[in-house]
Amino acid sequence: MAGDEEPLFSQRPSSEHTNDRDLAEEDALLTGERTGRSAGVRGWKFWREVGLFAWAVIATAAVIVLGVVYQRHQQSDSPQTTFTGKRNLIFMVSDGMGPTSLTLTREYLQNQNNLPWGAQLEIDKHLIGQSRTRSTSSLVTDSAAGATAFSCGIKSYNGAISVLPDHSPCGSVMEAAKKAGYTTGLVVTTRITDATPAVFASHVNMRDEEDLIATQMVGEHPLGHVVDLMLGGGRAHFLPNTVQGSARADDRDITELAKSKGYTYISTREEFDALDHGASLNLPFLGLFADTDIPYEVDRRTQNATYPALHEMATTALRALSAATAHSDHGFFIMIEGSRIDHAGHANDPVAQVHEVLAYDAAISAVLDFIHTESTPTLMLSTSDHETGGLATARQLHPSYPDYAWFPGVLANASKSAERLGQEYHAQLSDTNNNNNDTLKTWLTHALEQDLGIHDHTPTELTTLLTSPATAPYTFADMVSRRAQTGWSTHGHSGADVNIYASDPRAAAPLVGNHENSEVGQFLADFLDVDLAEVTEELREKAVLYTLGWMGRVPGVGERLDGQDHVDHYLGDFRRRGRRCVGGVGG
Repeated sequence: MAGDEEPLFSQRPSSEHTNDRDLAEEDALLTGERTGRSAGVRGWKFWREVGLFAWAVIATAAVIVLGVVYQRHQQSDSPQTTFTGKRNLIFMVSDGMGPTSLTLTREYLQNQNNLPWGAQLEIDKHLIGQSRTRSTSSLVTDSAAGATAFSCGIKSYNGAISVLPDHSPCGSVMEAAKKAGYTTGLVVTTRITDATPAVFASHVNMRDEEDLIATQMVGEHPLGHVVDLMLGGGRAHFLPNTVQGSARADDRDITELAKSKGYTYISTREEFDALDHGASLNLPFLGLFADTDIPYEVDRRTQNATYPALHEMATTALRALSAATAHSDHGFFIMIEGSRIDHAGHANDPVAQVHEVLAYDAAISAVLDFIHTESTPTLMLSTSDHETGGLATARQLHPSYPDYAWFPGVLANASKSAERLGQEYHAQLSDTNNNNNDTLKTWLTHALEQDLGIHDHTPTELTTLLTSPATAPYTFADMVSRRAQTGWSTHGHSGADVNIYASDPRAAAPLVGNHENSEVGQFLADFLDVDLAEVTEELREKAVLYTLGWMGRVPGVGERLDGQDHVDHYLGDFRRRGRRCVGGVGG
């Protein structure tokens, strides 16, 4: 070993610095014998260690106690977390709204109102989890299968209205709630017979059987009427085919059927206003304010004298249900749907999209205000059945590497939806005195500039509108999307996970995190303390004695069931599915 190197253990203290006690303890470790020190004699160092240990224990206990006290204090200032006895449940569905819809709307709102980056929508403050949306027949669900998972707590095929893959009916949470003594309601901005509301109060094999759905919803159903209050659109399927605006295949008047079963029926804004925010509403009640769907919010706001807003219908319904259950042992269960977010996604219309999401957010705020003043413990739960449109807050306009740019402020320049502008263009085309090429070009130029805020339209865009008028709504929407650099991947649905929100995350703790959509349905039943299996059994027993074919035609093998004709219609660069007289794109 080199003279200037030290042994490996040279850092160990030498024996001359080691006291006798240390040596004795080392011997004891080697031999296993006691050191010979008296067990009864404790030095001051020992007692110091004991004191420090005791102090640490006491301090730790004090911190734990203070933490528990603080937590209980915090909980005492928060919404009620234990729902026992009488309770209300408000289930809200934002049809077709994915997480990117919220990003688009939030940034639009910040841009429009010069808000700071941290400004949020009301709904943002209540996020608790996400839902996986696939159906039994596809990774990409439709609204019928998605909502059936909510109503029955079981997944089914695209097109099923509370019907299982074997075409047997599954009892819905609304039917179970009604059986248990709850008062029930539905509020929507689409047709009341559309897929999402339909699953709570009817059972059909194919969602497009809306004539049959209408009759079941007012009580021509094995369990009788299960919905006490309905507000929305969809008169077309309640009026006989002898009346203008009807979409029924027969001459049955379902409004008269509803009245015969005790419903009060209204159809105008004036009659709605006379309800005095629900104070003058008597159950059961049916209010249908449009032949098909209530217009997009961006268009409805200029027709406020004709159509009520979602938040107005929601508030009226909640106050009426609260009053109706004031002296009942059970509260109420209501489903409120922002229905046309989905249609805006189908149309790839970012202008309609942001205003529909803002309308839904306003309804969320109205519901939370109601909960704050309601004496009965009430939970609001919100989610979507799926995402529509494959919305992206980015768009590559050219083959070269794209700029990192997105301009939601462009949407503020538009005052109409692409759907509304398309309807006006169709009316212009129908005017034989003013449909020559030069007149149409002048009309289109004015409409683009005044209604969409587009002053840099190109000759190619005008040519597309002139030569392909059938797809003009898609062209209008795409012109806005390109300038906002907002992207869409489909005119249909996507398989994206969707968000779950709750007014009280502790009360909705089973849905915190990522879940299947059927778990949402099971939570609804568990919260209301109702038995879905029991109501399913009763439904099937009574159905045996009910009208033959009450669930409609059983589809053939391979037949598409989700309300689409499964034929793609291509014109130019835009794709649109065939539409029925119901006036809405299948959700």
